[in-house]
Amino acid sequence: MDNLLDRVCPVCGSRDSKPFLRKQELRLARCPGCSMIYANPVAETMASGAFYDQAGGEYLATDKLEGDYADVRFERELRLFRSYCPGGSVLDVGCSSGGFLFQLKRRHPGKYDVLGADVSGAPLDYAEKMGVPVIRGDFRTQGFEKSFDAVTFWAVMEHLFEPRMFLQKAASILKPGGHCFILVPNMDSLAVRLLGAKYRYIFAEHLNYFTPATLKQFAGRELKVMRLASTHFNPLVIWQDHRRGGREVPRAERARLLKRTNAWKQSRLWLPLKLIYRGTEMALGKLWLADNLVVIARKL
Repeated sequence: MDNLLDRVCPVCGSRDSKPFLRKQELRLARCPGCSMIYANPVAETMASGAFYDQAGGEYLATDKLEGDYADVRFERELRLFRSYCPGGSVLDVGCSSGGFLFQLKRRHPGKYDVLGADVSGAPLDYAEKMGVPVIRGDFRTQGFEKSFDAVTFWAVMEHLFEPRMFLQKAASILKPGGHCFILVPNMDSLAVRLLGAKYRYIFAEHLNYFTPATLKQFAGRELKVMRLASTHFNPLVIWQDHRRGGREVPRAERARLLKRTNAWKQSRLWLPLKLIYRGTEMALGKLWLADNLVVIARKL
């Protein structure tokens, strides 16, 4: 049986917490000081990253790779990233199979010197096969010979046992004026408000549950927050999770939905619906109710 590890608040470091939500074996607590919601206790394999190395082969499933390498997969992230970092050295932490860096290099040849980092061996093998250079192992203990213009954490911070240590490491290797990009699920989203514990992304792999306020606090402890936004919306997730009644959604099923959603976004036949969808997503973003949050923070 996996050992359970107790945690302090990942934002302010307080040891004080109050029960917030329970879903099967997952227990969430809320910090009374800063209001951060986080899993406590946590399985040791989740805390160490061993779980992701063991599950690495699942990231190489055909649907998962096709989803991650689809042209539209990182369109929002790339647009946002380019507005703050038009060129330079980029480190993608938790790069998985390398989809973001692959698209960045393909769309903007010669503009970026890229490097990916992760603990999961099989996806990194695939990233290298696709021409994305990588480093393996714990990001916090890596010795980098250079600094970076940008460090990205796309859907990574929610998985980390000690996210502040990752943020501190990122701040230490950024060039002055460099930017850190963090994207996480939004615990204040419409999906969470409608579904509560039935929402698929309240599950054991996610250790940290940010709201706009707690994400801003988190990033601002090491860097200057330049922008905070709410983005992405998938109404199919709300419909499916309501029907499932809170049962866990296997990674393979999540990958199939991503592939299907990407295909829909690329089809001209769905243009009228896409216009409605984009308008809905923009409206939810302005209300801080979209599925994800993203923060861009700068090293002074």
